[in-house]
Amino acid sequence: MNYLWISAGAVAGANLRFLVNNWAAVHFPGFPLGTLMVNVTGALVLGLFAGWAATRPAADPRLHLFLAVGFCGAYTTFSAYSREVIGLLEAARWLGAAACVAANNLLAFAAFAGGAFLARALAQN
Repeated sequence: MNYLWISAGAVAGANLRFLVNNWAAVHFPGFPLGTLMVNVTGALVLGLFAGWAATRPAADPRLHLFLAVGFCGAYTTFSAYSREVIGLLEAARWLGAAACVAANNLLAFAAFAGGAFLARALAQN
């Protein structure tokens, strides 16, 4: 049964990633903004969930399987991020590659930490 929870989350995450990437490619061509958006928002969602779950030790473990493993695992995409950075480097777009690496790493870490902090602060109210 655990695989069904993971699979359901993965289907939702992969489809949302597809939609976000297509939207970003149309509106912001030339920079892999879609991957940045999914990595940052995925880190935020995972941070919110981690912060929320930390305040609720009896949280249903199926929610972890659905959201953290399935949804966030399929929604965020480190492999696409890596491919896009290599593409920028191969095109000698050094500043773009550096900006992509810095933005994905710094913003995703900040989003996770912010989500966890926010969830814990909300739980105290």
